[in-house]
Amino acid sequence: MTGDLPPLLPLWAEISVAVLVLSGALIALLGSFGLLRLRNFFERIHAPAIIATLGCWCVMYGALLYFSFRGQGLAVHLLLIAAFIAVTVPITTIFLMRASLFRARQMGKNVPPSLSTPTDSTQKANR
Repeated sequence: MTGDLPPLLPLWAEISVAVLVLSGALIALLGSFGLLRLRNFFERIHAPAIIATLGCWCVMYGALLYFSFRGQGLAVHLLLIAAFIAVTVPITTIFLMRASLFRARQMGKNVPPSLSTPTDSTQKANR
């Protein structure tokens, strides 16, 4: 029966995994407090981006270390997950910010003007 059990991790690996996973969870917790504390959408949009990238990478490194020691080799699929998150989170954040700015401009709120549509001052400067 003892041959069926996977090998135990060294103590330094267990501590490293625990520190990485707990730090990722702590980052997610702090980011969720940021969501509660910040007042409007334009301020709140930064907290999930930090949670998703930094928290995900900490948990991913912990899982990579754990499954690499428990399995037959390097757990590369975890690196792919983290790479996809690192690519998609900034793109999603940009799309959300642009949609929110467009909606705020349509409602007449005081937000920065669009850079793609010329204003009267830029038209006069170009003449």
